[in-house]
Amino acid sequence: MPQKHVQDDVYAASIEDPEKFWMRQGQNLYWHKKPTQAFQRSAKFLKKSNVSHDSWSWYADGEISTTYNCVDRHVANGNGDNVAIYWDSPVTNAKEQYTYKQLLEEVETLAGVLREEGVKKGDVVLIYMPMIPGAMFAMLAIARLGAIHSVVFGGFSPAALAQRIEASRPVAIMTASCGIEGSKKPTGYKSMIEEAVEKSKVKPSKTIVWQRDQLRWDPVVKEKGQRNWQRLIKSAKNRGLKAEAVPVKSGDGLYIIYTSGTTGLPKGVVRSAGGHAVGLNFSMKYLFGIHGPGDVQFTASDIGWVVGHSYIVYAPLLVGASTVLFEGKPVGTPDASTFWRIIQDYKVTTMFTAPTALRAIRREDGDNEFFENKYGEKGTLKSLRALFLAGERSEPSIVQMYQKLLSKHCAPGAIVVDNWWSSESGSPISGIALSAPAGLDFSSSERSKPLPIKPGSAGKAMPGFDVRIVDDSGKEVKRGEMGNIVMGIPLAPTAFTTLWEDEERFYKGYMKRFDGKWIDTGDAGMIDEDGYISIMSRADDVINVAAHRFSTGAIEQAITTHPSIAEAAVVGIPDALKGHLPFAFVTLATHTHPEPAVLDDKLHSEVQKLVREQIGAIASLGGIIQGKAMIPKTRSGKTLRRVLRELLENATHGELDKEVNVPSTIEDREAVNVAREKVREYFEVKGKDLHKATEVRAKLFSTTRRTIHVLVAESLVDLSSASNVTLTVCKNKVSGEAGSYSPGWLPAASGCSERCQIATARPPRQLLVTQRCTNVSKRWHVITDEFDIMEMMFLSQPWPPGKIVTILRPSG
Repeated sequence: MPQKHVQDDVYAASIEDPEKFWMRQGQNLYWHKKPTQAFQRSAKFLKKSNVSHDSWSWYADGEISTTYNCVDRHVANGNGDNVAIYWDSPVTNAKEQYTYKQLLEEVETLAGVLREEGVKKGDVVLIYMPMIPGAMFAMLAIARLGAIHSVVFGGFSPAALAQRIEASRPVAIMTASCGIEGSKKPTGYKSMIEEAVEKSKVKPSKTIVWQRDQLRWDPVVKEKGQRNWQRLIKSAKNRGLKAEAVPVKSGDGLYIIYTSGTTGLPKGVVRSAGGHAVGLNFSMKYLFGIHGPGDVQFTASDIGWVVGHSYIVYAPLLVGASTVLFEGKPVGTPDASTFWRIIQDYKVTTMFTAPTALRAIRREDGDNEFFENKYGEKGTLKSLRALFLAGERSEPSIVQMYQKLLSKHCAPGAIVVDNWWSSESGSPISGIALSAPAGLDFSSSERSKPLPIKPGSAGKAMPGFDVRIVDDSGKEVKRGEMGNIVMGIPLAPTAFTTLWEDEERFYKGYMKRFDGKWIDTGDAGMIDEDGYISIMSRADDVINVAAHRFSTGAIEQAITTHPSIAEAAVVGIPDALKGHLPFAFVTLATHTHPEPAVLDDKLHSEVQKLVREQIGAIASLGGIIQGKAMIPKTRSGKTLRRVLRELLENATHGELDKEVNVPSTIEDREAVNVAREKVREYFEVKGKDLHKATEVRAKLFSTTRRTIHVLVAESLVDLSSASNVTLTVCKNKVSGEAGSYSPGWLPAASGCSERCQIATARPPRQLLVTQRCTNVSKRWHVITDEFDIMEMMFLSQPWPPGKIVTILRPSG
């Protein structure tokens, strides 16, 4: 039995007595009105759903100003001359720095301007800006007035922006004249903002514009409520206009951040002021090892994402450290050495980025010449104590490679920490704490040896997050078994407690699936015997192969252990026999990438061998496409597997030019076009005879045999041999090209002494188990007008009445 680590003790304390644990952490901030209680549980009743569900709040009777804690507090404590912000913009060849005293002057002046422009406590102000200091000033100034900011990533389309304007109903928009994406030309924001406002039913009264020299906003139309930011500030400073910090109730909103929703409408995650400040202040020291003045955090993200909100802006400033605001890209601004220059120039102690950024660097600098020769061997990276990775799953090969580099060239004991979280959580749900003793005594300056790293794992659960793995019925599974990742109530203080003006959607999206017992993360994974959490994939990225469930992440992990593979994205491609087969899109780790979409036979065999050895023969790849710049990602670094899956499915239908659903969060739309042409080439050269649309085969089969078989797989449960059930199908009428039948009894398959009852049930492509029956063979023969039914493979245990199962695909 391994000896318990102090991180385990801290976690246990937070779960066993959240009131005591978080009340102690709350004492590390300044409260305008001190709370008398940390945690409060209550119930909410939803009229529409006619259901009550558990709710919770943090520091309910306290009042706080996040901006005061981020800025004023440090100046008041004599730390005003410490650097708060380092701005580094390789795209404009500009650098600036602001001390806490200078930051206070900028923020209190801007807050005064906003107050004059009509912004007041409780109002929403939308921010649509590039990575410039003004964006941070805006966030802090809005919060200073007790208003709520909603940051939208600069570069989102007018339609996506209009959607968020309508959802949040801002009284004003704060923006800039342009944004600059990497080495591209400046993108003007004027037409995008004006088109968005035109499209929106909500019309913000003011648009405040930060003018950039690279591309001006011209003209600034005062009649439309447009204002020149710099002129307003100049006037305010001449008049001595300032605004004091306005405290808000702990449960009041600090900001709204929109995350994609399954219905296509973005979900507005609301961050409560008090719990957010306490939780981030705690995590900055405990997890990231940033103790305060002298420490430097470089988070290579964007303020439009939750990572940027938390670890570019708020957390570093809460502890009084320095934060690097970076306007650039990991490659191309000017090259793959940019991140390492930042570490050198600003003596960065903790860096935070996404695995996709490191993959991009690996593609450009496969031998790590920049890291080692240009910086590492000269000893200029010795300040770096940790490299944190999040945003998507980190394959072990990336973690292991950078762990070797950090051990060789960075601070003694420097480690790579994979951590896992979401827009909803506000801070990491899991990770490895760099300063675990701070969890027991926040004043501790001790940096004890952290827990060991397990490549492929995202560490252990963070304090306040009660992480469990459950099956589809909500029952916990054994350690080491994959299932749904859920969390117990309450979530840690940084996490959301509702969605913006949509409690019904909060319940339906996060609580209803498990009857309010668990918060559903939508992720699939496992917890091992030591408590380490592995995030294998989103629950909807699980591939079912002949009734065996495989995570895309696990297969990608196996593929990227090949030294020639820099990146892989795995999706399912329809297969007549097995339902789906894993299909890989890969980018090679070579300076000159091969042009053909089809891998050479040698590399193809080597990759297949790795998958068979590490996953199993049943997971053998159905195909591989190679190419550069073809794996689409969101701007926050998440791989858009759904887009690749749609391209493949369209190709199996012979519809290569059919449009696919591309989210507005995509970083580079051209990647979709590149992927489409690679898929086209693959199917012309190799795939057209290997991959056929299973629906087409089903129709052909039905005309001759009057029989279609359906493979039914329950999400997150392995399927095996027989069970005894009666099924209900989702159609009022079952029919096929060979005939038509009314609802009722149909002959069952050979070997079954009973008959199958067909009746109306759930929406198309789902089956509902209604009752048990006996002596049932593994095969049911039914025809439907959509050919939805294939060979059935049942669970090892009988399904209870009412259990819903999903049809994966038709087959011949």
